[in-house]
Amino acid sequence: MGSPVLNVRAVQRQLATLLPEARPAAIGESTLEVAAPGNDAPRLISATVVEGGPLRAKRVFDPPTPGFRAFLDGTQRSELVSYVGGVPIILGRVAAVVRERRLRRMHTWHQPLIESRLYCARRLISSSAWESLSVAYGPVLVDLSDGSSELAPHPFALRDAAVHRVQAHREELEQRLAERWCNVEHDPLFIDGGISGSEKVAVSTCTVGVVKSHRTLYAEGEALAAVLNLARHERSSVFRITSPRRTTVASWYLRMRDPRGHDPMWGLVRVEIACPPPQDMDRIGARADDVSRWILAEASPLALPDARWDKMVYGVRDCEEYLRAIN
Repeated sequence: MGSPVLNVRAVQRQLATLLPEARPAAIGESTLEVAAPGNDAPRLISATVVEGGPLRAKRVFDPPTPGFRAFLDGTQRSELVSYVGGVPIILGRVAAVVRERRLRRMHTWHQPLIESRLYCARRLISSSAWESLSVAYGPVLVDLSDGSSELAPHPFALRDAAVHRVQAHREELEQRLAERWCNVEHDPLFIDGGISGSEKVAVSTCTVGVVKSHRTLYAEGEALAAVLNLARHERSSVFRITSPRRTTVASWYLRMRDPRGHDPMWGLVRVEIACPPPQDMDRIGARADDVSRWILAEASPLALPDARWDKMVYGVRDCEEYLRAIN
């Protein structure tokens, strides 16, 4: 299952002995993810269209057809444990699971991954306090100030830094599970989120990433208007996403539900698949249509009562509900 699974009350009891000067935080408040700001400011990035011509809307004509065998998603939870002076100690718990569909029932594929880490800024507390934490928690203790010379000592800044570290840890677990799937399976895997963070996952023909958040939109000008005006069961042209730190992938936008009466992002997802070799690029449109039909088939049953049901498929909600039950 990974590193030891910790909980706030147990850590507080331990810290009462290790660090008598620490003040325990209140239990039962919302997780820090609720208050933490987004990592990125909203932005527009122009992308290279690989399906011919400018980016435009394309109708997915054939009826939706189920194509995914399994779904992958992860969860994270960051909670205040104690304060040493004004420096917070934060517990981060992350988990990831693959749930596969067999005879219309969802089952867990292999084992889920569940890990916990404790976060604190080493340079902002005494050396004796850090030594006590190191002895007690060893490899699960993370120094927030490591490699962050500009980290402000403001308690809120430290909390936000911890939440971002927890998010990166969750993504690490999700990539680890996705790579395991790619090593032993060949059937399509629906991944909640992008796939470009892992080269093994990004080049696999059995993985499909579906992104629900749109802080970054890969379109400008007329292309942006085409994306925002997509109708139900329409997709955009396929474009290429490149980054110095990530693997290049092929991507497109897909409207899962009728946006009339809602904001432009209603029911809008962005899909990522492996970028085909140049000799196969002329078939990228047909591949996008097939994958889009698989995704549209997952629009029912509704992922209610989740507030993101317009973009979330039921298989992903099942992953989250499973992880909440065991973590």
